[in-house]
Amino acid sequence: MSGQPMAVVLASAVALAGCVPAPATAPLAAPVDPVTAARDEAPPRPTLPPPPELVSPVRLGLPPALAQGGVALGTAPTGTTRLTLDGVPVPLAPDGRFLVAADRDASGVLTVTAALPNARTLTATLPVTPRAWRLERLDRVAKVPVPDADFTRRRPAELRQIASARTVDGNSEGWRQRFRWPVTGRISGPFGAQRIYRGEPGSYHGGVDVARGEGTLVVAPADGVVTLAADPPFTLEGRLLILDHGAGLTSAFLHLSRIDVRVGEHVRQGEPIGLVGRTGRASGPHLHWAMTWRGARIDPQPVAGAMPAA
Repeated sequence: MSGQPMAVVLASAVALAGCVPAPATAPLAAPVDPVTAARDEAPPRPTLPPPPELVSPVRLGLPPALAQGGVALGTAPTGTTRLTLDGVPVPLAPDGRFLVAADRDASGVLTVTAALPNARTLTATLPVTPRAWRLERLDRVAKVPVPDADFTRRRPAELRQIASARTVDGNSEGWRQRFRWPVTGRISGPFGAQRIYRGEPGSYHGGVDVARGEGTLVVAPADGVVTLAADPPFTLEGRLLILDHGAGLTSAFLHLSRIDVRVGEHVRQGEPIGLVGRTGRASGPHLHWAMTWRGARIDPQPVAGAMPAA
């Protein structure tokens, strides 16, 4: 190779070795920011609603606690769109007023939730205060005699009528009023009392018994709409009258000797609705006054206050 230029010699050597010259070097790409790349590629996160705001029951106009069989009026915050008690919707008046109650056997706490605009919610827990119910033990008496054929035949239809009457919304405002006693007299049977027959519990007393003579006038404890007027008498309740006071609150009057109002009639507080009697299963003349709120049995005595002198 003597006499050949050095460039020719190098080119020949590369060709003999089977090598190909490397291409020109490409310009370097800009470094990638992993944070920016992840943000650009990930879908947008959904907007989560704000967490519930825990508040005192007083914020909703409720007492700090509610006794078993008790009822309370509250006021929802302005703008509340929905109110629930333990997840179940509660009727809410246009002015924000509402009613809640604790069943005779309620325990623990009741949870009241108010839904506000922009997905905000206020939640209050209302402790239920237990009560000492009067128990009467009858160790020598059987629980209940075997029902006769007539009772067995008639009772299912009666129970259906009672259940249906308690679901009627008569659009009454009586639930807002301070209730009065429908009849005055001696309380012969308190709400919640229960008998134990030979160690077996019987049904508790679902109302208040007021002992008065047959024919004593019974008046409406608050405004209401008549949803049931059972005449002829029912097997247990006798002549039974049910009033809807609105907001899910009802009153029932048992054992009447006479009913003076008709189904669908609007009655005002203090107006006559019937007479005390002993129809149905009653040992003597008295008025049995029972109240319910959306299926919960409540005590009429604290609702009406102290019994006035007869």
